Amino acid sequence: MASLLLALAVGCAGLYAGFMLIFQTGIMPALARLTDAEFVTAMRRINEAVPRAVFMTVFLGVLAFPAAAFFVTVDGRTDAERWLVLGGLVCAALNHAVTVGGNVPLNNALAASEATGDEPSAVRAAFEGRWNGLHRVRTLLITVAFGLLTAAAVV
Repeated sequence: MASLLLALAVGCAGLYAGFMLIFQTGIMPALARLTDAEFVTAMRRINEAVPRAVFMTVFLGVLAFPAAAFFVTVDGRTDAERWLVLGGLVCAALNHAVTVGGNVPLNNALAASEATGDEPSAVRAAFEGRWNGLHRVRTLLITVAFGLLTAAAVV
């Protein structure tokens, strides 16, 4: 059971890290080339489309599987494996804290600005730089989590 949980933890962290990295290296640079109105509209539509069942399963699995792998008692588990799993779990939890405490409120403000008819340039200025900065942090955190969990699986 512990091996399965750790494999699921590695899989979810890898999928999520890949998703974050694609946003960092492909999607956001492409969106940066858009006009203010196009950028704001595109980010609103992306934010509406992302939180669906598959994404949410991976998003929640990034925490649930490492936590389960950490707390399941395993005979013969090394201290190194235990610390690597815990480190992966902590990095994943910090990633989620940045997401929920930083990126999601910015996404919500972006969505709310649609109803108020705020000027796209002002909306973008309030959103893009802060969102990208937070996104870099959470991409790094989940990438480290993936590395730690992968290392735990091969120790």
